[in-house]
Amino acid sequence: MKQLFALLSGVIFGLGLIVSGMSDPAKVLNFLDLFGSWDASLAFVMGGAILVAAPGFAWLTRHRERPFYDSKFRIPTRSDLDPRLMAGAAIFGIGWGLGGFCPGPALTSLPIAAAGTLVFVPFMLGGMWLARHTPDLSLTSRTGDAS
Repeated sequence: MKQLFALLSGVIFGLGLIVSGMSDPAKVLNFLDLFGSWDASLAFVMGGAILVAAPGFAWLTRHRERPFYDSKFRIPTRSDLDPRLMAGAAIFGIGWGLGGFCPGPALTSLPIAAAGTLVFVPFMLGGMWLARHTPDLSLTSRTGDAS
């Protein structure tokens, strides 16, 4: 049942990306082009997503001890910034700005075999693999305590 709801959530997310036009990298790149052909629609898509998700998330975390398909809520508690996080965020931002894709829209656009997607997705998967196999260079442990 857990996998069914994960699949359903992914399909709904993908359909939302397609309907909103966010699977088109030109639309995303226009959002990032503040002094050219700026398109604010991505901000409205993000705002709409927050308006829909925030009340449900708030209600669930207040009225349930655990999520439906896990033993506990996994809400991040770390507040420190480590070198891996900063490097990953920078690489993500550069890739998003250059390609106009982030992981969700890139996978959503994969079936149409657009040239940009066919280049972006393998590099994205390679970056994910590299992130998993790169040693942790942060100054703190995973729990946030000093080493």
